[in-house]
Amino acid sequence: MNSKEQKGISVSVFFPCFNEQDNVGPLVNKTIRILESIEADFEVIVVNDGSRDSTGGVAEKIAHSDSRVKVVNHKTNLGYGAALRSGFNAATKELVFFTDGDGQFDIAELPPLINLMKEYDVVTCYRINRQDNFLRRLNGFLWTSLVCFLFRIKIRDIDCAFKLFKRSIFDNIVLESTGALIDTEILVRAFRKGYKITQTGVHHYTRTAGSQTGAKLRVIFRAFKELFKFYWKISKEKIDRAKS
Repeated sequence: MNSKEQKGISVSVFFPCFNEQDNVGPLVNKTIRILESIEADFEVIVVNDGSRDSTGGVAEKIAHSDSRVKVVNHKTNLGYGAALRSGFNAATKELVFFTDGDGQFDIAELPPLINLMKEYDVVTCYRINRQDNFLRRLNGFLWTSLVCFLFRIKIRDIDCAFKLFKRSIFDNIVLESTGALIDTEILVRAFRKGYKITQTGVHHYTRTAGSQTGAKLRVIFRAFKELFKFYWKISKEKIDRAKS
């Protein structure tokens, strides 16, 4: 699919945001320019997950001046998984893409992913030269290794926040995670449903504004607790199917 064939592509792009007042405006505006350049039928959704700064106000101002932009507001911070679920629920186009609102990825790398959607149902990316500290990189490696071992899947970077899906997938899987487990749950459930998944690398950049929250110990511990609960649930589902 070349740039001419991308015309008419229908895609929802959304950003989960928590305290990203300095990042959300430039990110939304650049996304609009990129999607306009490929003449896509698009919408941009900002999921404001209970931000305590001006994230919501910045996003609402853009949405007020451009009907292709909409904002989903959580009154309180509900967690990363809840923010993604809100984004998927709000999406109305044929494809749905998300990346975090922190500006550590370049939205200009989205169009090449669209080229893959004639053959695949999911494009899940991995970070090239990940720009995080040692603790975050180590935690990411151990998490991905454990998930792949438990669920017998081969994914290079489970939690890379640069993913593209056929929206119809979310009519056939039920998501329950509200925290950091959400990427694992989506990919495992999609894999178990037989959807075709491919992987490709995208560049990762240093955060220039705001602060990271995902590396807090309570977030990490909660994710591992959710992971094992999810593993036992999936195992029980397999046993129940075998009995039926």
